[in-house]
Amino acid sequence: MVRLIAILVGLGFVGVAAWSLLWGAIAYVSEPHEETAEHRFHLYPKKVSFASDGPLGHFDRQQLQRGFQVYKEVCAACHGLNLVAFRNLADLGYTEAEVKAIAAQWQIEVPSINEQTGEPATRKAIPADKFPNPYANEVAARAANNNAMPPDLSLITKARHDGPAYTYSLLTGYRDAATYRNEKGEALPAENRPGQGLYFNPYFPNLNLAMPPPITADGQVTYADGTPATRDQMAKDVSAFLTWTAEPFLENRNRTGWAVLVFLLIATVLSYMSYRNIWAGYKH
Repeated sequence: MVRLIAILVGLGFVGVAAWSLLWGAIAYVSEPHEETAEHRFHLYPKKVSFASDGPLGHFDRQQLQRGFQVYKEVCAACHGLNLVAFRNLADLGYTEAEVKAIAAQWQIEVPSINEQTGEPATRKAIPADKFPNPYANEVAARAANNNAMPPDLSLITKARHDGPAYTYSLLTGYRDAATYRNEKGEALPAENRPGQGLYFNPYFPNLNLAMPPPITADGQVTYADGTPATRDQMAKDVSAFLTWTAEPFLENRNRTGWAVLVFLLIATVLSYMSYRNIWAGYKH
């Protein structure tokens, strides 16, 4: 009897769920959907190409060094690279001495322990250290950024759809909300304009974000290789650098993939030839 009641109760729950699903589907199909401002004014990432794109992708070391310089002088004030060590910069073409100098001269010291007292302390970074977070903790980070938590940039291009194209578009996409018009010529509604401490960017899904424009003018950094530091160039270079931080073994992975494909092709040909040689005489 108890089992029968349990079965009936379960069937009742299934019936209610099915009924709700059915009517929900009918309502979704039959009722008109009002498009939100986020949909009407949001833009998809710009078309931009990087050397690392595609199955033959590789890294342009000079561009990565320029991107690192942009990160160091512009982005590092708010964003860390908690999964990248200073010694990894050797992959960008820096010498051991240069890596040591970069670590020692980093603007933020790394947490440590005073060997004499055991109290928390800080020290100069060494190549084995990860890039330190610019803030002591999340509370301090939010307090300095209008209650927004600046994300760590180690994997940012893998964590966002369209990866480096999204990063590039976001950095170059800040607009004046008061004068902005979408493709249909519509003005941004007042309720969707950024409030105090927020900035309008149509490439950001929510349209408004707490990060002020990080790249504000041409020549904001001075490239060591003499490349003109335009806003577009700086945004593209730092996006390429963040692609490397997210996938430092991309080149090895591509080479391995092509080697495996060649091996499989040869193995397939040999298998077919063996099949023809061994079984040819058994066919009727």
